[in-house]
Formats: sequence, C-alpha cells, structure tokens
Amino acid sequence: MAPMGIRLSPLGMAVFCLLGLGVLYHLYSGFLAGRFAFFMLGEPAAGGAAAVDLRELLAVSVLAAARGGEEVKRVREGNVLNAKAKGKTREGAEEQLTTGDLLSNRRMFYLLKSAFPAVQINSEERVDTAEQDTVPWDRSIPEDIKQKIQPKEVPAESVTVWIDPLDATQEYTEDLRQYVTTMVCVAVNGKPVIGVIHKPFSSYTAWAMVDGGSNIKARSFYNEKTPRIIVSRSHAGKVEQVARQTFGNKTVIIPAGGAGYKVLALLDVPEKNQEEADVYIHVTYIKKWDICAGNAVLRALGGHMTTLTGEEISYTGSDGNEGGLIASINMNHRALIEKLPDLEKTSHK
Repeated sequence: MAPMGIRLSPLGMAVFCLLGLGVLYHLYSGFLAGRFAFFMLGEPAAGGAAAVDLRELLAVSVLAAARGGEEVKRVREGNVLNAKAKGKTREGAEEQLTTGDLLSNRRMFYLLKSAFPAVQINSEERVDTAEQDTVPWDRSIPEDIKQKIQPKEVPAESVTVWIDPLDATQEYTEDLRQYVTTMVCVAVNGKPVIGVIHKPFSSYTAWAMVDGGSNIKARSFYNEKTPRIIVSRSHAGKVEQVARQTFGNKTVIIPAGGAGYKVLALLDVPEKNQEEADVYIHVTYIKKWDICAGNAVLRALGGHMTTLTGEEISYTGSDGNEGGLIASINMNHRALIEKLPDLEKTSHK
C-alpha cells in the first residue's frame, strides 16, 4: 500500500524501469562497446595506438636497412667519413662515429617512425629532433615477403624496434667493407621476432620472422667436436686459449668485425667474402641493437643466441646485455654452454 492511500500501477512501474534502463544504456553503451573492442581486437577503442601488422613492419624494416645502407656506402665511397671518437668502450677502446653512422641513422629512424609513429624505436645514434625529416613509405610489400609471410597484428605498445645504422664502425673507418652491415630488429614483449641484416657494399639482405618465414637458410654441415668459433677481432686472444682447452687444439678461431657479420657466418650466405663459422661467442658487454636482429634471424631458423650462462636476452629495458653471448644453429646449444664455463667470468670486465 502506498502512502496517502495511493496505489502504484504495475504498468507505470514497468515503464519507469524501462526508461531508466534506456538512459543507462545510452550513457554506457559507447564505453561497453569500446571495452569489447579492446578485448576482442587487442587495441584501445578510442584515441589509443592501433595494432601494427608485423608483415608490414618487416617490409619497411627491409627498406629501412637498405636505405641506411645507401648512405653508408655513399659516404665511404666518397671518403668523407669525418670520423671522430664518441667515447670509450668498457674495455677502454675508442668508439668511432662517422658521417655514415649519422646519415644512415637519420634515414632509417624517420622512415620507420613515419610508417609506424606509435612504435618505440631504439637506435645506437642520437636522433636530432631539430633535423626531423619525413621519409614516406608507400606501404608496398615485396613479393617474396607476400609469398612467405602472413599478416599478423600485435598491439603497438608491445613492440620495440632496435636499429643499428652502421654495425662495425671501426672496420668501416679501416675500409674493411665486408664486415659492415645495417640492421633492424623488431621485438614483441621483449622477444626478437623480426630480424633484417643488410650488407651495403654487396646489397645482400637477409631477413627472417619467427613463426613466419625467411629468405635465408642455415648451413647444412657443422663440426660440433672441433667447431670454428667466430669472435670479435679485439677478443680473439682472450677466447682462443679457453676455446682450445675446451674443444681441442684443432679448434679454429675466426676474428671478425661486426655482430651482424658474425651471425651471417653461421648461415648459408651466397657471398665469396663471407666467412663460415659454427659458433659465435662474445665475452664482454654488448649493446642490444648490435645483436637483436641476429638473434631474431637465428630464432626464426631454429637457432639460439643466449648469454654465456644460457639465459634468454630480453629486448626491453636497458640497451645493454651484460652476460656476453653464445650463438649457434643446428647444434646442441646447451652442451656448448656447459663446455664454456670459464668464459662467463670475463663477460663483465
């Protein structure tokens, strides 16, 4: 019984409730639809960063490495390097910086940034925002990538791109051109999934995508008992003694420049001046833009690149890897690590 003897009509109550529900629906339908889109598509509904297609990101990464390589080659052939020291490594060696590094970095960075503005890009060289450039991409995908790679979207916030605009700068200044590469790597949630390694002076490009495809293969023959170990030119003496004690006196040590070149040595590269190796070892601190692309390529082909203690390398956070590295393919990677216990002790020096 209502106050003052007034009865409430059941029909009126029903109409009132329906009106209330209509108001609530109007207020919250947009919000609920947005949340539904977020969970179904993996991206914010309004104003947030859209998902990115890894196939497109691979295509523009290949183009960026080639465009950067054009600058590297042009500067070297014009002999206008303007080389200068930009600091010292932890080992006390002078790090070189050239015009080739800077122009390649600018070309690569702004091409990738123009194509995917929401993606985080980490580069070896500082980007001068005062010289900001727009490098358009026509969104075309090369036929070999179209044939081998399917579209795959991931949230933009999960992606980090690592670029090395000129790997092996020291060798570049010495005109040891075979060691020089430009590289792009795409990591998703810290795991390397796309790798591009380009050799500017031969125009050779290797690319691969984890769970996708590649344009390069692993070599078919490996000697696990007495492997050929490729190392940095400055580390050859440090590695040689321990390696020979571990694998035997017949072990071959191959000094070489550039992390990209060393990874290619583990693969089937159709170039006469590309040396071949079974294992790649680095015994000191190394920057992630040096190794991310090679790590992705090896992962895509079933290989491994880990720290000297066998830990996976995460491509988030700091730009350096403290634990050295060992890389192999078609070999027992764990057995290799167990054979090299002494090298890890030198990786922090």
